[in-house]
Parts: sequence; structure tokens; C-alpha cells
Amino acid sequence: MRISELARAAGVGISTVRFYERRGLVNPTARTGGGYRHYDQEALRRLKFIRRAQRLGFTLTEVEQILDLSDAPELDDLGDVIAEKVAEIEQRQRDLDRVRLALLDVAANGVREQCPVIAALNS
Repeated sequence: MRISELARAAGVGISTVRFYERRGLVNPTARTGGGYRHYDQEALRRLKFIRRAQRLGFTLTEVEQILDLSDAPELDDLGDVIAEKVAEIEQRQRDLDRVRLALLDVAANGVREQCPVIAALNS
């Protein structure tokens, strides 16, 4: 598929595909005589993975490391990166749980002197 078709299928702009290509995250499988890039389903799968991982809070550098590991599984040196990401996710879950409970409190009791949501985010 051409770059415009890939971008549309992944729900991103053409400039995003080109950016990821410059970073080495997505590569065209071929180019036509006229210089048009052609991509396969693997490029679409990688592009969707990148976008989903970013929405989940992974940095582009972390995404690159994960993709490098998937491309060369013998490079199993991501232990520290994985441990840090797990700790970050667990902290985010605790923060979100505090906010959820504060919102439920506001819904049940209304806002008091100090808003429970602000208190939850400040703790």
C-alpha cells in the first residue's frame, strides 16, 4: 500500500508515517520507479502498535526499545526499562484509583470546603 493508504488505515497523518520512518520504526518494503513508498501489513501492524503504546503512556524511546527487542529477541537487556515502566504504571493506577474515589465522593456528597479531587491529586 502507498503511504497515504497506510496513514489512513492507521489513523495518522502522512507526516507521522514519515517521522516514524526517519526514526527507523516503520520502513517501506519497496519503492516504485517513481519513488513512491510501498508498505506491507507488517508496517501497518507496527504503526498501530506504536500509536497504541504511546496512548498507554510509553515514550517513543521505550517503543523503539520494545520494537528492537521484538526484531532481535537475543537483545534481552530491557529488564531495567521494564521494571521502571511497571513501577510507573502501578503508581499511575494508584493515582487514578484515588481520583476515582474522590470523584465518587463528590458525586455522593457534593463539594465541601476542599474539593476531594484536588486533595486526591495533591496527595
